[in-house]
Amino acid sequence: MTKLGSYLAKKSVNKAEISRRTGISKSRLSQLTSNNTTKLRADELYLIALAMDIDPCEVFNEVCGHLKLNR
Repeated sequence: MTKLGSYLAKKSVNKAEISRRTGISKSRLSQLTSNNTTKLRADELYLIALAMDIDPCEVFNEVCGHLKLNR
């Protein structure tokens, strides 16, 4: 499961509803939540946050907060 998948599961999000509200297909959402090699686009993350009625920065921090700059 991806970080996005874990986050959506934690929030008990209905992926079918997210798909309907965002226009992101159910199969694409399934890829984004289960396949770690699938790249999440910024526009998809933004639409998912809007559909969940939460601040996009919250989702961004959950999904990408582990990333650090090389020193």
